[in-house]
Amino acid sequence: MDAEGSSQSQLKIPDAAARESSNSSAPSNQIDVGEYEYNEGGLKKAKLQSMLRVLLDDPLLSDVPKNPTLADVDTLLSLELGSAMRLSVLKLDGTSFEVTVMNSATVKDLKLAIKKKVNDMEQSGLGHRHISWKHVWANYCLAYHNNKLLHDDDPLQNFGIRNNSQVHFVSFVMTKESRRHSKRRKHRFFHGLNKLSHEKNCED
Repeated sequence: MDAEGSSQSQLKIPDAAARESSNSSAPSNQIDVGEYEYNEGGLKKAKLQSMLRVLLDDPLLSDVPKNPTLADVDTLLSLELGSAMRLSVLKLDGTSFEVTVMNSATVKDLKLAIKKKVNDMEQSGLGHRHISWKHVWANYCLAYHNNKLLHDDDPLQNFGIRNNSQVHFVSFVMTKESRRHSKRRKHRFFHGLNKLSHEKNCED
């Protein structure tokens, strides 16, 4: 009996050792794979970030924001496809900067692009400094050659503005007559919409 018991115990020991070895090796392999995948993912992310930094430092991509939004990327892609245009904006001090807008952009779209560009430059260069754009547009306007861009709804192409055109700031104070003229334009616009709507209802 002792011999048989001893024989059985000897037979069980290797089996138990094999199971322990198998159990201990399985988690070890999983951890190694996980660490490998984690390290590989981290390396890929670091590599992509490094490549992005190199690309953004390229002079040809100087107009790309350091932290581009989806809208920024979409506009730049449109520029490459020819459905957007890059414009130079000349300031009163003689310096200039560039903005990108769609070919179908209006004066209002250009103003918004200028506001975003200037705010980004202020924040990245000198820290955020509050600019009263209401004050800016109350005392200055944009111009292309001899044409003042006074009405927000006017398409830029109506003034002959194309890719690589330059617009500039000029002193301009909105007078009461200008405001009345602007209101008349808006009145005609909405009156036209109401007229079309009325005609359509009559046809129905």
